Amino acid sequence: MSGGTATSSDVILERLTKLHPKLIDLSLDRTWRLLAALGHPERALPPVFHIAGTNGKGSVSAYLRAALEAGGYAVHSYTSPHLVRFHERIRLAGKQGSAPIPEESLTALLDECERANAGEPITFFEITTAAALLAFSREPADALILEVGMGGRLD
Repeated sequence: MSGGTATSSDVILERLTKLHPKLIDLSLDRTWRLLAALGHPERALPPVFHIAGTNGKGSVSAYLRAALEAGGYAVHSYTSPHLVRFHERIRLAGKQGSAPIPEESLTALLDECERANAGEPITFFEITTAAALLAFSREPADALILEVGMGGRLD
């Protein structure tokens, strides 16, 4: 764990890495199963900007977020990697612009996702993305900036 003392979310994230499937499966079945168990948070998201490409996704996401916020829009974003702590990846809209999700909120979301997953194999990326979508579905915003990963059109 980088950045000093382990937080409660660091402990959960470490535990979640042990759920990683033994076989490679590039389908979205595990993700769909977890999202269904969580009540389909992906259906309650604000309009989404997907940011794709080999390089520059983080910069484009930051520029777009800054432009939208300067225009008075409330914006969520999900990016990777993080600089110091995982919670930096999930930014929630707020009155003064977006900010990383509070540590205690992230911990509660990860616990909820872990319970909903019921010990089934799932990748770290899949379960943490589900946690981010769950957070975004519960907080109002005008837009969501979402980096698209290797799945491209399937993300």
